[in-house]
Amino acid sequence: MKNETKMLESLSLFQDIDKQEEQEQDTWKKSIPAQVFLNHFFGMHYHIQHAENAYDLDIMPQFINYKPALPTATIEEVKKLLLNCWSTEYALRSTAELGNEQYLRNALHWTFPQAYYSVLFGLRAFLATFGIVQNNNERIKRETGMLVVKGYYPFPIAYYASGTYDNFIVHRLPLAARKPGLQLATESMEAQAQIGQFLRTTRKLYARAIRQQMQSNPQTALRNKKGEVLDKFTAQHWQKINWRLGYTTYFDLLERLRISTRHREIERFVEAEIDFSLFHQCLLEIVSYLNLIHESYIAKAVGLETYEMIVNQLPDYISKGFVKDRLTQKIEPLLKKTEKSQIQHAA
Repeated sequence: MKNETKMLESLSLFQDIDKQEEQEQDTWKKSIPAQVFLNHFFGMHYHIQHAENAYDLDIMPQFINYKPALPTATIEEVKKLLLNCWSTEYALRSTAELGNEQYLRNALHWTFPQAYYSVLFGLRAFLATFGIVQNNNERIKRETGMLVVKGYYPFPIAYYASGTYDNFIVHRLPLAARKPGLQLATESMEAQAQIGQFLRTTRKLYARAIRQQMQSNPQTALRNKKGEVLDKFTAQHWQKINWRLGYTTYFDLLERLRISTRHREIERFVEAEIDFSLFHQCLLEIVSYLNLIHESYIAKAVGLETYEMIVNQLPDYISKGFVKDRLTQKIEPLLKKTEKSQIQHAA
């Protein structure tokens, strides 16, 4: 009787272990989409952190030769957009600095869109220096794609995808063709694979969205010889909508943050078992890098003195923090170095 009792107890223990393992396996499976998303953004972050010349805009012809004449109205628009950019980045930083894992888990509801909108406002301020004052998302994406292709961005963020559905081409990422794993990047090959996959899947989703929008409108829908709306696309049909795709760039990748929140996919991330502190760190450093690139161009466009005046007029909680640090530690030395180089070249 005692032996039977011990056997039953052992059996119960093994059943509990099996149930726990099943639950852990189920949690892991549910966490895969969120882990993949984190891997992609970590790949972007790794690519920036380990790239040579990531901050050396002074060696880029597009930056060296960038000196537009800006009217007062444009400078005022730039100031307004920069304030929105920096206020949103400040909010993102405030959340990331709290560091509580449970808080950061639920904070994805607002940090996802904060990361996207901070970069969006900085990008719009940058575009304004070209005379492009836009709040139309599709136009912004198209203009950004052209700037990336034309070489306005340094190598760590200069990649893009082109091509038709199921025939996408990733540019400026020589190691992007290989299939990424389910682990965080620890070398350049894996980081590029993660970014390449992110570009391809994002472009595919965007192509499908355009097809859905087009085919649901009787005026724009493609039809077969019988006049029926097509429900399946061949390569030839995809080719007809390719012009609407433009180029897929870093901006499209960041837009996935906004789309995930809007489509309630955010719940999938909140419930997952991933490193939320790392996720926030990646987002913040990507945002900081992109904002710095845009700020550098803007400072060069308006002149260092005017840019310093813009920063000094900000509320203290912004002007004496990360914005001032980027100005004094990165932008001011960069502009002085570029100016010195131009003088030497002219002589």
